[in-house]
Amino acid sequence: MAPPVSKTQSLLFIPGPVNVPPPTLEAMTRPLIDHRGPEFKRMLERTSSRLRPLFGTRHDIMFLGASGTGGLEAAVWNLFGRGEKILACPVGVFGNRLVTIAKAIGCDVEIFETKWGRGVDHTALGERLRADTEFEIKGIFLTHNETSTGVQNEMHALSTAIGKHPALVVVDSVSGLGGSTFLMDDWGFDVVVAATQKVLAAPPGVSMVAVSDRAWEKMEKNHAPRFYFDLRRAREFAKIGQTPWTPPVSVMFALERALDLYERDGEKKVHQRLALYAHAIRNAAVAIGLRVFSTPPYHSNTVVAIHCPERVDASSVLQTTRDQGYVLSGGQQQLKGKIFRIGTMGDITRDNILSMLASFEDGLERQSYPVDLGAGVGAAREVFKHGLHAMAL
Repeated sequence: MAPPVSKTQSLLFIPGPVNVPPPTLEAMTRPLIDHRGPEFKRMLERTSSRLRPLFGTRHDIMFLGASGTGGLEAAVWNLFGRGEKILACPVGVFGNRLVTIAKAIGCDVEIFETKWGRGVDHTALGERLRADTEFEIKGIFLTHNETSTGVQNEMHALSTAIGKHPALVVVDSVSGLGGSTFLMDDWGFDVVVAATQKVLAAPPGVSMVAVSDRAWEKMEKNHAPRFYFDLRRAREFAKIGQTPWTPPVSVMFALERALDLYERDGEKKVHQRLALYAHAIRNAAVAIGLRVFSTPPYHSNTVVAIHCPERVDASSVLQTTRDQGYVLSGGQQQLKGKIFRIGTMGDITRDNILSMLASFEDGLERQSYPVDLGAGVGAAREVFKHGLHAMAL
């Protein structure tokens, strides 16, 4: 049985929000500043500049006082209008959320079907787009990382599949940005959306949106209604170092401090750490006889999804880990009760992961699942000892 942690110190192993490091939390206690003043302007400009390498773009970043969903709604409603044809490529719940947003304004949405647990087949996507000889498809929706299934798409391959098709490409990178290499400009993506509460390990409250030149051109011609999420207005205010509406200033303080910590570690090291944590958790699952839900080469670095065994009550297992101070997630929609989801983001250590896995094993054993207690912890420890090649899946 894993030693319980204090209820005031519960560790979040969910897909976000994540455990926020103390220095980032402390940044939110700073006295507020004038969001129309020079100090905020300098902070906005610094933060936009520091985020560009993570997006892989030369373009400025727009900041919205919203969760990632707000950024996605802004992307869709600013770019498209009623009757325009969209090719959506969902690989889980959040990809379908983009579909819902587009349908709300009357877009004609075609679903490019992918079995959950897999990433989009880039060869098949290329064939579908080559068949669009009249270029009826005006937009393509992609998900960089899908937390509901533990899947990460091969974004470079999808970019190559899209090729020179003129459709505008919207990418949900809310749980992916900063967790693996992303090259918005080189890969030809037009709008990329991220958020503070995932890999960057800041509190929720700000969505970041990067927009290509041709997407700005399309937005100027689009007459779909928008007000709070009008990216054109956000761009105009960004030029003078402001946001159109009152921003969550304290979250911006935290985001800047989070970037300090991210840059201190370095992008490559962060990528490696997340990949190592995810690999360790997947190997732990296999060692205790569970199946990983995602399939190679589509494993996510930031969320691991694991099949729940038959005759095991997933909610009871999750309650056990929660009682012991480790908060994991279950499945959503048709996967409710069928999978566990374990996040790797935020302020967590290898020892935290090993303790969490011991608690997870305990929860399974209490459901009469035949667990060789310690097997999963041992498998994870081997990964930490020998690196990503240990017990490679």
